[in-house]
Amino acid sequence: MSAGTNRTRELITGGPVIILVEPQLGENIGMVARAMANFGLSELRLVNPRDGWPSEKARAVASKADHVIDGVQVFGTLEEAIADLNRLLATTARQRDMLKPVLAPDVAAQLVKSRMEVNEKVGILFGRERWGLENDEVALADEIITFPVNPAFASLNIAQAVLLMSYEWMRTSVAEGETRFAAPENIPASKESLVSLLDHLVNALDEAKYFYPPEKRERMTVNLRNIFTHAGLQEQEVQSLHGVIAALERRWMRPRGAKPEPEVDE
Repeated sequence: MSAGTNRTRELITGGPVIILVEPQLGENIGMVARAMANFGLSELRLVNPRDGWPSEKARAVASKADHVIDGVQVFGTLEEAIADLNRLLATTARQRDMLKPVLAPDVAAQLVKSRMEVNEKVGILFGRERWGLENDEVALADEIITFPVNPAFASLNIAQAVLLMSYEWMRTSVAEGETRFAAPENIPASKESLVSLLDHLVNALDEAKYFYPPEKRERMTVNLRNIFTHAGLQEQEVQSLHGVIAALERRWMRPRGAKPEPEVDE
């Protein structure tokens, strides 16, 4: 198993604290937990959840994100939930008349990463499903995060908002152009295998009278060599093409629709 495959099996945890203010539905909390787990966040705090806690509905919807559900902390007030944080960012889709920096999600994620690298504890605040955060709650934040949504339809489901921010957080920890999933390891075909394939193909084409006029055979053969060299074939692909050519050879040996001659016992 490759190193890349091993990495996909590791449980990534950490990141900023996610704080939900007065969430209403256990299902929404479960979807938030699942979104967090998808992108490596693990610490979830709830402020005065309407239906109480714990919630079996949340666990059922979390799709095995049990480490997030099991670690949930519940607080009676927002002030208690953020007491140990050094920095707080609040998400909102509404214009606020406050002198606070307003950041796009990707910029906010970079800020969070930089603050956490110097051992600050950072939280991201999300409001109620129906009307978001109150102004006095936003006032406790150091920065505001706003998502680039359609102004005519700006309301995001709470789990969607957490998902977007969690995705941006994960992007800050992945090198540019890198992915969390490794492609299957394939062995490039050796030159010996490639030459063998080309010889097989050219011989089959000779039998099929492909090279015409004969004086162009050499140039046509060179073109075929270039085509297959540029293709970057894998070893398994070369073997598959040998089988394709062999099948066509058998077809050339008898007309279409012709049945093999019956064996005659002597």
